[in-house]
Formats: sequence, C-alpha cells, structure tokens
Amino acid sequence: MESASSTAESVAPAIKTNGQLKKADKLRQVLSKHAEERHLIVLQDFPDPDALSSAWTYTLISQQYGIECVSAYAGTLSHQENIALVRLTGFPVQRWNLQLEQRDLKNFQGAVFLDNQGTTSQITRLVKQSKLPVIAVIDHHAPQDDLAPQFSDIRTACGATATIFVQYLQDGLLGLDATNADHLKVATALMHGLRSETNHLMQAKEEDFQAAAYLSRYYDPKLLEAILQTARSRRVMDVIERALKNRIVKNSFSVSGVGYLRYEDRDAIPQAADFLITEEDIHTAVVYGIVRTEDEREIVSGSLRTNKLTLDPDEFIKKTFGQDASGRFFGGGRMRAGGFEIPVGFLSGSSENTAFNQLKWEVFDSQIKQKLNRLITDDEEDT
Repeated sequence: MESASSTAESVAPAIKTNGQLKKADKLRQVLSKHAEERHLIVLQDFPDPDALSSAWTYTLISQQYGIECVSAYAGTLSHQENIALVRLTGFPVQRWNLQLEQRDLKNFQGAVFLDNQGTTSQITRLVKQSKLPVIAVIDHHAPQDDLAPQFSDIRTACGATATIFVQYLQDGLLGLDATNADHLKVATALMHGLRSETNHLMQAKEEDFQAAAYLSRYYDPKLLEAILQTARSRRVMDVIERALKNRIVKNSFSVSGVGYLRYEDRDAIPQAADFLITEEDIHTAVVYGIVRTEDEREIVSGSLRTNKLTLDPDEFIKKTFGQDASGRFFGGGRMRAGGFEIPVGFLSGSSENTAFNQLKWEVFDSQIKQKLNRLITDDEEDT
C-alpha cells in the first residue's frame, strides 16, 4: 500500500519555468516533507470569504499528503455573508476565544498563514510562543516580513488569495471533480472570495478573470446566490447611518467616526466604508470606531476604500498611523482597500460613566482625524 506522500507526489510532475520550479511544485515538495502531520491554519481575526475559501482549498490539497488541517480565527465572524458562507457550505472553521480559554499547540507540527501574514491575528502570538514552525505563508497583500516560512507565495499582482489557489488547482495540486460535493462547495467559496476581493470583478486583473473562468466549470450558482442574498442586520444598518451622519468630506475624501461598537459588529465598519465611497465626487472613504472586545480591551478599528488609482492604501495607512514600539505597523492594505487597528491601551475598559466614555471617544476621534488630515492635505497638494 502506497503512503499518502508517495501517492501525492505522483499527482503531477514537477514543472520548471526558466530553470526554476513553479510555486505549485515548491509547495508540493514542502507538503511531501510534512506528510502525515497536523497543521494549524491561522486566519485573520475577522476572516473574509477570500481567507475562508483559501483555507478550505489548502485543507483539501493537504489531505492528499495525509496532513490534517485545523482552520482557526481568534476574532469573530460578523459579516452576514461570511456567516452564510460557513453555514451553507459547512466549512469546518473554529473560533478560538483566547480571552476565555487557553490553547496548547503541542498537538500541531506546523502553522500556515493564509490571506494574512500574522499581523492581523491574535493566534500569531501563540505560534511564536510555542515556537511552532511556519510551514507556509500565502497571501496577496503587501509583504510584512513578520514570519520566516518554509514556503512563501505573496503575489500583490493578484486581486485575491483565492486566485493564487485556483492557479495551484490548475497546476495539478488538486483536480476538481464536478460530481464531488466538497469540490463543488469549495469552488463556490473560491468564486465568492474572488468576487468579494475584486469588487464583483470590477477591479479584477487578468489572473483573476482567468481564475473565475476556470471556477465557472465547477461552482454552484444557486449556492453563491444564496450566500450573496443574505440581508444586512439592523445593527449594520445603524452603523452605516452613523457613518453617513458623522462623515466629513475634504478633497474628495470622506472620513467618518462611528463611535463605540460591539466586537461582533466590527465588520459593519468596512461595510460602511463600502457605502460611503459610492457618494458622488468621493474617491476615498475612511470609517473607524472603537471596538470593545470580550475581555474589555478596546481597539480603534478602521477601514479604507478608494477608487483613486494613484493612492496606495498600504502606503497611505502605514504613513498615517506608523508603527508600535516593536516596529509592527498598525495597519496596511492592498489595491483599493486597507485597514488598521490601534490598541486604546491604558484607557481601555468599559465605564458606566457615559461622560467619560464620550470624552475618550472625542480624544481618539480627534487624533485619528488629525493624522488623516495631514496626509489628505499632502496628497491633494502633491497632485
């Protein structure tokens, strides 16, 4: 009887391009070395369809090598479409509440970071403390250089991490079967991830369109429609209303602070930014608020959306908010979108004193606007 690794190695021969192995073949070699292990797939605290679909695809690929994968996130699924994606497809993803429970990683032999590079996940701290080897980092965001993986595939030219995984499929890492229920669901999830990251393909590049064309043979249109038709909750609509009411417009930037939000409503912030950017004569929207976690910590969380081709969200956010004492940036981005999270620190914690909470919000609101205003002015004067 053949082992899982020997069987997997026969899936497709190694292909060389200009004398170098293709990324898919390098990943194949790495997975073969780690056959029969148990790996932790680390997702960002608030995983989106791109991350979820990539994790599922990686899991199916790894199964061919006898590798068991556990996908986990430490935040919450708060966007209605993300919740629908997990429920309707049955993707086995775990929420780790690190504030209320201890997690021991001794049963894992490696960690994998997909659609993130460790800077947006609380689980990263556990991985580093446990000295768990980082097997792979696969992402489409700007390089963070925070991890030292055995395999790295970071392609900022791709509109989605899902696009990278579709290319892996095309290169033979996993042959999709239209009669396989899991393959049908994972293809649908990849299509959703690709669409969501590229603004319904309006910001897609050639590789993204090619990936979508490939997935069109396998995905379930009715399942995707069911995911996309999930209604916004009343709380999300309330945050969008606050964003509209509080927005300040300057030089085609729309900036809005929405005050305090519950942890489970954090994904209302990017949805509000998506809405504000649809306003006439607005090319960039920034929405932020203070999110209170379950252990009473507070974080200023924000999202940026832009249609301005000369504005690099990653550079803009890093220049605006800088780094913490350890040199870690408070945020970053990709083409046309970005996000940031800034710990409130000493002032964290709920208070029954409404006046105090209001004063605290006004301080942070003023500080964020001041930092943004400096770059908004510079950006417009330089053009």
